[in-house]
Amino acid sequence: MSAPLHASGIRADDLEHCRAVIRTGSLSFHAASKLLPASVRDPALALYAFCRLADDEVDEGGNKARAVLDLQERLDLAYAGRPKNAPEDRAFAAIIEEFDMPRALPEALLEGLAWDAVERRYETLSDVRGYSARVASAVGAMMCVLMRVRDAHALARACDLGVAMQLTNIARDVGEDARAGRIYLPLEWVREARLTPEDIFAAPEASPEIRAMVRHLLAEAHRLYVRSEAGIPALPREARMGIFAARYIYAAIGRDLARARHDSITRRAHTNTAQKLVWIGVSAARTGVSFAAPRSPVLYARPLPEVAYLVDAAARNTAQPGRTGALLDVLADLRARDTGRQEPYLS
Repeated sequence: MSAPLHASGIRADDLEHCRAVIRTGSLSFHAASKLLPASVRDPALALYAFCRLADDEVDEGGNKARAVLDLQERLDLAYAGRPKNAPEDRAFAAIIEEFDMPRALPEALLEGLAWDAVERRYETLSDVRGYSARVASAVGAMMCVLMRVRDAHALARACDLGVAMQLTNIARDVGEDARAGRIYLPLEWVREARLTPEDIFAAPEASPEIRAMVRHLLAEAHRLYVRSEAGIPALPREARMGIFAARYIYAAIGRDLARARHDSITRRAHTNTAQKLVWIGVSAARTGVSFAAPRSPVLYARPLPEVAYLVDAAARNTAQPGRTGALLDVLADLRARDTGRQEPYLS
């Protein structure tokens, strides 16, 4: 007998597995997801479980190149309707079918993970936003698809929120990344501070220069958090509180960093349960106001250049010309690394 299906087409046992993954692996999202209606929450949990699996495979695997290539194969199978026999893959394939998920969105995430695998570094803040678009805004755009929202303005503001969240992650994890030999700070900022990445790797410390970079990242994140709010009233009424909560709970990580004078080297910023409850209360109030307030003109601001292709893909369910080629190029590099051959090739 086949397993019973959720309304979204996801098998009930697969959905329960995805819930468990998020419950233990992403506390902030798990808290915010409780405020979403079941019609959005359950497929969102499945989506985040698949994205979490992808991120963990690359971050924790011994062979990052092989991990990304395996993920590409799993994505191919899911879109072919023949997912790998694993709960996250079956659940994601069900999402693809039920919500007509544009392939360009998970492929953007895959490209960002491929950049992690080749240990790409980022010269400018725009380059960091481009990375954030792939690993975070792509997920925000997919969340809109789960809400059956394809309005370009709402999608642009969801992508703002994704970039803001990822910049918060980067600011929080400077020390952790440095100890692992990774850097996501804009390299031009590092040079202006008369430092090199190797200096930071060799002796990570909460110097005035590093604190200033963290502060600048958080200032950009704050700008985008504020911009993102204009898009929340364009979402379904029953979903707004959960998205407001995600926005406020994640931004609170930046506030904790600020209280510690932007030291993300010797400590890891976090929020506690009491703080989350406060921000959930604020989110409830903001949601109530959103039912009566006129739409903010900020809703119609142009998307960040780095996320425009995601907005276009989700709104029109099309891929921007050249995006697939860019992904294939980085995958070809990974294949060469994985096989030990230097000549790139495409499959």
